[in-house]
Amino acid sequence: MTREGAATDRTNLSGLTRRAFVKATAAATGGLALGFHLPARAAAMTPWEVGETGTEINAWLVIAEDDTVTIRVAQSEMGEGVFTSMPMIVAEELDCDWNQVRAEYASANRSVTNNRVYERMGTGGSGAVRRSREYLQQAGASARERLRTAAARRWNVSVDSCRTDLGKVHHDASGRSLRYGELAAAAAKIDLAEEPAIRTPGQFKLLGTPQKRIDAALKVDGSAVYGIDVRVPGMVYATVSACPVWGGTLKSVDPAPAKTVKGVLDVLQFEDAVVVVADSFWHAKKGLDALAPVWDTGENGDASTAAWMADFKADLDRKGVIAAESGDAYAALASAATVIEADYDVPYLAHLALEPVNCTVHIQKDRVDVWTGAQNPESVLGAAAEITGRPPEQVHVQNCFLGGAFGRRSQPDFARRAVEIAMRLGETPVQVIWTREEDTRTGHYRPMSAFRFKAGLDADGKPVALLNRSATHSILAGLRPETVQSGLDGSSTEGLEDQPYAIENVSVEHHLKRTHVPVWFWRSVGHSQNAFARECFVDEMAAAGGHDPYEFRRFLLGADTARLGMVKLLDRVAAAMGKGDAESARTWLKAHPGLLNVLEVAAEKAEWGRTLPSGTGMGIAVAESFGSICAQVAQVSVSRRGEVRVERVVSAIDCGNTINPLTIAEQIESAVIYGLSAALWGRSDIENGRAAQLNFDQHRVLKMAETPVIETHFALSGGDKWGGIGEPGLPPTAPAVVNAIYAVTGKRVRSLPLMQHDLSWT
Repeated sequence: MTREGAATDRTNLSGLTRRAFVKATAAATGGLALGFHLPARAAAMTPWEVGETGTEINAWLVIAEDDTVTIRVAQSEMGEGVFTSMPMIVAEELDCDWNQVRAEYASANRSVTNNRVYERMGTGGSGAVRRSREYLQQAGASARERLRTAAARRWNVSVDSCRTDLGKVHHDASGRSLRYGELAAAAAKIDLAEEPAIRTPGQFKLLGTPQKRIDAALKVDGSAVYGIDVRVPGMVYATVSACPVWGGTLKSVDPAPAKTVKGVLDVLQFEDAVVVVADSFWHAKKGLDALAPVWDTGENGDASTAAWMADFKADLDRKGVIAAESGDAYAALASAATVIEADYDVPYLAHLALEPVNCTVHIQKDRVDVWTGAQNPESVLGAAAEITGRPPEQVHVQNCFLGGAFGRRSQPDFARRAVEIAMRLGETPVQVIWTREEDTRTGHYRPMSAFRFKAGLDADGKPVALLNRSATHSILAGLRPETVQSGLDGSSTEGLEDQPYAIENVSVEHHLKRTHVPVWFWRSVGHSQNAFARECFVDEMAAAGGHDPYEFRRFLLGADTARLGMVKLLDRVAAAMGKGDAESARTWLKAHPGLLNVLEVAAEKAEWGRTLPSGTGMGIAVAESFGSICAQVAQVSVSRRGEVRVERVVSAIDCGNTINPLTIAEQIESAVIYGLSAALWGRSDIENGRAAQLNFDQHRVLKMAETPVIETHFALSGGDKWGGIGEPGLPPTAPAVVNAIYAVTGKRVRSLPLMQHDLSWT
């Protein structure tokens, strides 16, 4: 296993110059970027049409006569860097000049009508690289071989005598070369007898090198088109007010006050919402503000998270459905020298993407166009086809940049509503924009959860038993009920049922819960709350046994077995597993060497154990999620009045291999900031059946001046491992911070957010 300790270097990176990028991406009309065209032409063109600008070698790439390579991206760019990493994978095998590469979205319409040629268009689960890499490499390799074959045929030489490099095919024996742009037309007509092998780590030229993002220039100069930026000729605007209590209905509304507002064109009523249509969004909003809809809130009009949390916690008093079990945790607890117990809880959380959800729809006689920022454009296409009654072939989804998503935009509910509104307006195009408050009020939340941990320790303070019970609002119970017939939702128990520590007797139990609040996948899903509870309790076990939190984790992950008295534990684990001897248990414990390695890199780079000023402490946590392992050390200061400042977060990551190290560092930083904001201030309380916090004044996010120094170090295991990166940096953040707070104040924080606690100390 390799260890690369250096933090990502952000200087001296090769990449597109602004001039080259603008030249490569600007359309003749002067302003088109990333495969969709100026609004005036948007309805006439699909995102993947290139007209006379080049030759399509396969569905993934087009080569122009000037050697520009356009690579299509089937994933959604929402800040995670796929508009650079996905083209890098194709370009690696294509052997093109990276400075000649541009990107555009792949067409959902083409994927649907061409046997899903783009394989996977949903973006989520940190799966862009790990689920797409092989077939993207294959697309690039196949195109390269077609170009090489075309050159060999033109020169009447063997293909094996030709090589590719920087967008050219070379025949070294004769000193001849041809540019890809000269060969593209011929290459497109070639059928290969068999597909070429793709490269593996160690053979890469481009992959693994830091590259500036292709979309950065557009976002800096403001020309990047997000869904909310779309403009279509003749377009009107609409905004929505749905019943503030999920499941409620609209009883009545008098449209007259809205119709007196300048620019208001119409007031539409739906079963659960009222919509105002106007000549601008502002006029639509003013018209909506003038209305006083009467709602039937139904049976959930007096529901509250306070009552639900009491119910969730009551479930922790009884045994739940077994999610994982080894040995006999109950018997071991009964005979343990010391027993400790702690309860934890976390609230519902809104996604809080910077760009509120929005969608533009134009329904015409023979086609339906939808412009939006979606994590799954195919699901939007399916919804539009269903609602309009049109065949999928007639629906065209122009996916735009996403101003944040974090899971929210993988649910197409907002697109469905926009299409329903467009159906009422005939062939008039309409852009539907939800206000920040409406987006938050009626959005889908991260589940709320309650946890109980109980541990039995031996005379040396080492754990002999671990009991965990959790009660979590299930996502899958509402999405795919057939998958939770056993009473278990894997998205609720991830990180608990597969906890990595070597404890002989374990019982992990779960209570599946539901309320009327719609829940959905939130960045890192169940790991976000489960890692908080688990890693905080690991610290509590360490303290109860008199051990350093870092060394305690090393012990439980199999390090320094002789010094820490591991042999005795190994014997017990071996017996519990039915193994013949302790050596078998040692082998079993080595199943998680990556966690140990990553933990050690984080501690080393943070200088764990060094003397800190009074009022400052360190906390540590480690979590494995989405195929990657991330450990973090948080350095936190707490004033005597209880004011918390996170000063530094040191992260170590093992995602196996890298596409773009710069993107990895950016994603870890993003996850830390998102996770810190939630840990410090994030909560979505339900009062009288509805959300209480609706905007950023109540959902605070970290300011630049409050952002800690964030370091990212690599502890890569290599091999054939390709882990996700968009989410794994979040789960360790909250527990590392909370554990650091204990180091300073001696106070245990067992519920989030931190703002609700008195952390003063003397």
